[in-house]
Amino acid sequence: MIRSQAARTSTPAGPRNLLRTVAPAAFAAVLAISLAACGSASTDSTPAAGGGASTQGSAGSPPALSGTVTVLAAASLTNSFDVIKTEFEAANPGVTVEVSYGSTATLVQQVNNGAPANVLASAGQSAIEPLQKNLVKGSSVFATNVLEIAVPPANPADVTSINDLGKPTVKVVLCADTVPCGKAAAATFTKARVVPNVVSKEIDVKATLAKVTLDEADAAVVYHSDVVAANGAVKGIEIPSQYNTTLRYPIVTLSDEAATRAFVAFVLSSKGLMTVQSFGLGAP
Repeated sequence: MIRSQAARTSTPAGPRNLLRTVAPAAFAAVLAISLAACGSASTDSTPAAGGGASTQGSAGSPPALSGTVTVLAAASLTNSFDVIKTEFEAANPGVTVEVSYGSTATLVQQVNNGAPANVLASAGQSAIEPLQKNLVKGSSVFATNVLEIAVPPANPADVTSINDLGKPTVKVVLCADTVPCGKAAAATFTKARVVPNVVSKEIDVKATLAKVTLDEADAAVVYHSDVVAANGAVKGIEIPSQYNTTLRYPIVTLSDEAATRAFVAFVLSSKGLMTVQSFGLGAP
């Protein structure tokens, strides 16, 4: 049997045997070429890591942002966030930022009641404690603030310290007890053992400061940032650190949208923090 097999192997192949030998090899070569072509087509149509042409800009740059970012911010952030809004929109032409300002307590209530919002910037961390936790996607402190006494530039009541706010001749305006600046002021007066001669309590810090700029009060307890933002319309009188109250400002993300995340990142960036601090707020 071995000799017979060897003889068949050494015998020249005829036409039929040649066809049997060549055809499988040719078929394998064609199959290999076809598979290579398919592999090449598949590679061309698969998005590169980080997104394909449909999700990237030219030269593999990140996709352009678009849409509207709705921001609810504490009244004490009005000046700084007006600038941040302008800067962010300039850097992202496809995005519109809509900012509403007010008392943090009111803004938190609005969010809990279903008001549309992507971002909440609060004056004080305790103010966001009532916020429904299932709405929060993330939170980071981006600034701090302290209280300061604001008086008219001429200071007609001759207020020089927190003790003067207890005089019956000095008309004092505070924020409402339910808002962060009102709660902070109450804590400060308690530490200083001063009972202020309060003639009015206002809905937020901007309304409180307005009482002084309109000459309707001799003094108001507001934030240091509000005195800075007043740009000379009021005179600031510092409250000693042993009596003062420091508030930490968190920015809360309420949406997973790309434009929202980009806006929050912008606020937390060195440029954003520099803008906030240029209006009298402290570092986080």
